[in-house]
Amino acid sequence: MQTETALKELVKEKYGQIAEQSAEQNATSCCGATSSCCGDEVYNIMADDYTKLDGYHAGADLGLGCGLPTEFAKIKEGDTVIDLGSGAGNDAFIARRIVGEKGKVLGIDFTEKMIAKARDNAAKVGFNNVEFRLGDIDDMPVTSNYADVVVSNCVLNLVPNKYKVISEIFRVLKPGAHFSISDIVLEGHLPEKWKNIAELYAGCVSGAIQKQVYLEIIEQAGFVNTTIQKEKEIIVPDDILANYLSAEEIAEYKPGAAKIVSVTVFAQKPAKDDRNCCSPGSGCC
Repeated sequence: MQTETALKELVKEKYGQIAEQSAEQNATSCCGATSSCCGDEVYNIMADDYTKLDGYHAGADLGLGCGLPTEFAKIKEGDTVIDLGSGAGNDAFIARRIVGEKGKVLGIDFTEKMIAKARDNAAKVGFNNVEFRLGDIDDMPVTSNYADVVVSNCVLNLVPNKYKVISEIFRVLKPGAHFSISDIVLEGHLPEKWKNIAELYAGCVSGAIQKQVYLEIIEQAGFVNTTIQKEKEIIVPDDILANYLSAEEIAEYKPGAAKIVSVTVFAQKPAKDDRNCCSPGSGCC
């Protein structure tokens, strides 16, 4: 079992490598959003098509998501939005198109190369109200009660401590504010072997948790009005499975009840929080 620090370093290394690839390399990667073939990369088999959304910037689209959270996030003009695990800036730029000149978008990512790529993309489009900040999303460099909306796309499953990151989202949202997050969860139990494969962790599969547990963590953090806005099953192609499992293990897994699922989840921070969360000794943050 790898430590939390080791898992974070694994993810940082993998996504640092992705950040150095050209847009053309990512666009033509097998199993990417625009590809018709399939290869050995897990991280890009889940991506949705962003190209028709207002604010789309091709250089920021690395094909790393598993949903379209900004489409469901109920963002309004003038809002302050935080994008967790902002990568090259794809969701941040879509959100910027909605919030307009009066709003603000803050992207947070712990991979230095992704932050550099996102800042370069922002400079190219001339946005002065989109900021990209280096930091862990389970310990955000953001003041409390800051954001109107939090979005994230296929990132929370990569964070070892899910309780901590959900509590951080609660902290940085204003009272009455909300999040819309696309993520990978499980229904049923995947082969235990998957959880010990580094590439599958960086690819969002073995770091995922049970769907019901995911929703319970959100509730325990204090959120209300939790809603699943979109849901789709992710099918991992046989040639990718063959890189990690034997033919016998694949045959055993495929007929089973275990599923990898992409969900987009909405939840709201109460307008009034009687718990005094995050106050000294509160024990709820």
